[in-house]
Amino acid sequence: MGVAVAVLFLLSAVLAPSSVSSGAVYGMLPFAAILACIGLGQMLVVQQGGIDLSIPGAVSLAIVVVSRIPNGDDSVLVPALLLAAGIAVVAGALNGFLIGWLKLNAIIATLGTNALLFAAVLGISGGSPTTTTRALQSIAGGLTLGIPNSVFFAVAVLVIVSVAVKKTVAGRRFEAVGANPVASRATGLRVRLHQSLAYVWAQLLYALGGILLAGITAQPTAFQGNSYLIPAVAVVVLGGTSLLGGRGFPLATVVAALFLSQLDQFVLALGVPFAVRSIVQAAALAVGVAMYTVNWGAVRSRFSRSPAQPATS
Repeated sequence: MGVAVAVLFLLSAVLAPSSVSSGAVYGMLPFAAILACIGLGQMLVVQQGGIDLSIPGAVSLAIVVVSRIPNGDDSVLVPALLLAAGIAVVAGALNGFLIGWLKLNAIIATLGTNALLFAAVLGISGGSPTTTTRALQSIAGGLTLGIPNSVFFAVAVLVIVSVAVKKTVAGRRFEAVGANPVASRATGLRVRLHQSLAYVWAQLLYALGGILLAGITAQPTAFQGNSYLIPAVAVVVLGGTSLLGGRGFPLATVVAALFLSQLDQFVLALGVPFAVRSIVQAAALAVGVAMYTVNWGAVRSRFSRSPAQPATS
C-alpha cells in the first residue's frame, strides 16, 4: 500500500501538479485523517466478519450534536461532546445486540440503525446547517507545528487501535474470534461479546470522525456523513483486512485512507466531473476486493492449463 501511495503522488506531481501543492496537501490531510478514523472503526467490525452501514447516520448525528446543541456557545461544547459519545455507545450497543445476540443480518440491522440515527439528525437539526463553535474549529481545524490537528487525532487512534488489537490478550482473542467463531466458542471465548463490542468501538470512532469534520468545515451540513460509507469500506479492503473476518491491519488501513484521499484530489485536479468521484471510489473498492479475495493462483493455473489431448486408439 505504501508503494501505491508513492506512485500516486508521483503521478499527481507529473499529471496534475496542483493536486500536490502545499495548499492542496494541507486541504487533503484533514479529510484523510477523518477517513482514517472512520475506516479504523469499520475495520474492527469487518474483523468480526460483519459490515456496518450505519456510518452515514453516525457521522451526521455526531456533527449535528456538536454543532447544533452548542449553537456557537463554547461553554456547551464539552456536554455536547459527551452526548455525542453517549449516543455512539448506545447506537453501537444496539447494533451489537441485534447482530451478536439476536443474530440478525449485519446489513439489515445496521441499515435499520442508520435510519434511526438519521431520524435523530432531522429531529435535532431540521436538516439545516449550523456554525461550529470557535473552540471546536480551533481544536479540530487548527495547526500544531505546521501539521493539521486532525492528523494528530488520527495518529493517536491508530496507536490505540494497533496496541489494543495487536499487543493485548483481549486483542488477540478479538482477532481469534473473528477468524474462527466456532473454534473460539469451543475454547470458551465470549464470541457474542467480542462481536457486539466491535460495533460499539466502531461507533465511537465514527463519532470522532464526525466531531473532527464539524470542526474542520466550520458550517457542516446535516447529511455530511453520506459521503463516507463507500470510502470507509474501501480503505479497509485496500488495507488488506479480509471481509470474512480475522486479522486486521490498522496501519495499512490508515495508509489506504491517505491513498484514497489523494486519489480523490488527483481526479478532481484533472478536471473530471465531481460525480465521477463515487465511481472512482467504487472502482478502488472493487480492486481491493479482487486483490484480497480472488484466488489468483487458481485463476492463473486454470488459464495456463493446456487443453486435454484427445485419446488415441
